Amino acid sequence: MNTFKAMQITEPGRMEMVERPVPEPGHGEILLKVEACGICGADAGAVEGFEKSTTYPRIPGHEVVGRILALGQGVPSYLSPGQRVGVGRLGGYCGECEQCRQGKFVLCTDQPVTGSSCDGGYAEMMLARATGLVIIPDELQAAEAAPLLCAGIATFNALSRSGARPGDTIIVQGIGGLGHLAIQYAQKMGYRVIAVGRGSDIRQDALNLGAHQYIDTLQSDAVAEIKKVGGAQVILTTITDSEAASALVKALAPQGKFLVVGAGSSPLLIMPGAMVGNELKLEGSLTGTPYETERALKFSLLTSVRAQIETAPLAEAEKAYQHMRSGDVKFRMVLTMAL
Repeated sequence: MNTFKAMQITEPGRMEMVERPVPEPGHGEILLKVEACGICGADAGAVEGFEKSTTYPRIPGHEVVGRILALGQGVPSYLSPGQRVGVGRLGGYCGECEQCRQGKFVLCTDQPVTGSSCDGGYAEMMLARATGLVIIPDELQAAEAAPLLCAGIATFNALSRSGARPGDTIIVQGIGGLGHLAIQYAQKMGYRVIAVGRGSDIRQDALNLGAHQYIDTLQSDAVAEIKKVGGAQVILTTITDSEAASALVKALAPQGKFLVVGAGSSPLLIMPGAMVGNELKLEGSLTGTPYETERALKFSLLTSVRAQIETAPLAEAEKAYQHMRSGDVKFRMVLTMAL
C-alpha cells in the first residue's frame, strides 16, 4: 500500500476523507496499522477549533489501537512488527525535559497531544512515538480496548491514587463516557459507590454498572442525601459544568478529596473556609503513563470492566462524531477500520 485513507480536519468544523502517502517512521517512531479509534469529547478541540494551538490539516483521534507495521531507528527491542499496541491522549514523553528526569512522564513538556498537535487515529495508519505505546492484551478486542486508553485510564488512575480505602463512600458525578467506567472501577475496587446524575432515565444504567445508589439531582438534594450516609471520602466529578460540580463539594466528609477529571471551561467556585475548616483536598487528575495504562487494562480484564460502546466505520466518522456530541451515545463511540 502506497497510500492510506484518513478523515482529516481541513479547517475547524470541516471533516473530509482524504488519501495520504504512507509515511516512514522516524527515529523513535513506529508506523501503526489502526484497527479502532475511540471518539472522545476532547476531540472537539481539534475538530471544532477550540484548541488554538492545533494546526490544520489535522487527523483527530487519541484512543487508538492497532498493530505495528514498521519500526524506525532507536525503537526499544520489546516492540516488534505485528505487535498489538495502543496510543492515548499523550503521544509519548521525550525523556529529556525536567519533568521526565524526575520520572513525571505524564507532565512531559515536550510531548505531542495525539490528534491535536500531531495526527491521530481517524485513519487507517498513523505514526506514533514509541514512548507513548501501550501493550494491548490479546484478550481485549480493539474496539473495546480503545476507550480504556483515555476514559479508562483517566478514571482508573484518579480512583487508584485517591487514597480511599475499601468500604469508603465514593461519589461519581456524571454518568457518561468517563462516569460509566468510573462507576465500574470504583465498585470493583471495593468502594460504596453513589452515582449522581441529572434525570431518572439514567438510574437503571447506573445501578446496572455497579452503583449502590443513584441520586437524581432534578428530584433530590444530592448533598443532603450524601450526608445521610456520613458524607463522601472522595468525589470524582467527570462533568464540565463547573457550577454543578462545585455545588457537590459540601457533600465531602472531613479530610475528603474532590477529584476533577472533567475539564470545564469556567472556574470552580469553592469556599476557602470550608476547605480549611474541614481540611478538604482539591485535586486534578490528567491521565496515566503507558505502564499505568497497561495496569488499567489488566485490572479491566481481571474484574470484567468494559466500556459500553457503539461502533461505526471510518467512512462514517463525521456522523459518528456528531452522534457523540449529541450526548445520545451509551456510552462511548468507536471507529473501526476495514483493512
